[in-house]
Amino acid sequence: MTTATLERLAVSTDADVVRVRQAVRTFAQQARLSLVDQTKFVTAASELARNMLVYGGGGDVEVEVVSDGRRTGVRAAFADEGPGIPDLDLALTDGWTSGGGLGLGLSGSRRLVGQFSIDTAPGAGTRVEIATWSR
Repeated sequence: MTTATLERLAVSTDADVVRVRQAVRTFAQQARLSLVDQTKFVTAASELARNMLVYGGGGDVEVEVVSDGRRTGVRAAFADEGPGIPDLDLALTDGWTSGGGLGLGLSGSRRLVGQFSIDTAPGAGTRVEIATWSR
């Protein structure tokens, strides 16, 4: 897989979440995702950036256009040094929330993208990576 462009963004305020949304939309357009796939990817990225801010105390996002030689896509990685997720299976269950939200952030984001991976442990922070490919 080759990388065409890469942007790193720090997330520590609500305004930073908006900047992540804007950057992700730009990269999704560069990757020539359909409008539907752009919307899904931006929505997932926005949810993950908000979760990172609220539950992880902020962190960093990397967004890039990627290619595997046959197709182009967009990848975003969200990393925080927060408390981690003690029960990942529960956190990925629709409707479960540790806060006051709807409980659709992680599970909804996973459904909206082509690829979703998460690495987390109590006391070790959380890293979520998502990707979607052009059709």
